[in-house]
Amino acid sequence: MIEFIKGTIEYINPEYVVIENNGIGYQIFTPNPFVFTKDKEKTVTIYTYQYVREDILALYGFKTREEKALFVKLLNVSGIGPKGGLAILAAGEPGQVVRAVENEDEKFLVKFPGVGKKTARQMILDLKGKLNDLVSTISPDLFSEDHEFETSTTSSYTELEEAIEALKVLGYAEREINKVLPELRNETLSTDQYIKRALQKLLK
Repeated sequence: MIEFIKGTIEYINPEYVVIENNGIGYQIFTPNPFVFTKDKEKTVTIYTYQYVREDILALYGFKTREEKALFVKLLNVSGIGPKGGLAILAAGEPGQVVRAVENEDEKFLVKFPGVGKKTARQMILDLKGKLNDLVSTISPDLFSEDHEFETSTTSSYTELEEAIEALKVLGYAEREINKVLPELRNETLSTDQYIKRALQKLLK
């Protein structure tokens, strides 16, 4: 098992990042690859989870060990695979997920791509009482209503397009994305910020 990889961010796209370590480029799928934009060509540490199945061998990466731990717990829920786990973590507010599980709030949980009522009930059954130890260390206020987003002074057209592609990769349907697009077009943000803003609106 690879616990983490320390290296240079060489490439970022809506689905994954490539981190170079000793001449080897590791493809690492992350919840929101664009959070690493400011780290491009810098040395970073990504905590990894190696996912192995008969037809797949992939690395999933996270900024903290706690995010990785939550991802692993989500994978243990019947009906949630790696893509579903990434979509849940991409929202940037694990505290919301924990509260929903603890309060048995199925209506909130089914807002995530690929999570239906059956899976939401399974999440509550499997995870209730088992996530509180992670919340305080995983950016608890990152996604609150009062969170301030820094505006960019550069053109945001490409950033918005990248954000839309990232949302599609996470599993959000085009019709869902189109609902929040008019508001997003009124703002000038980085790709990472567009994704967070869109997820904030999609999970209301």
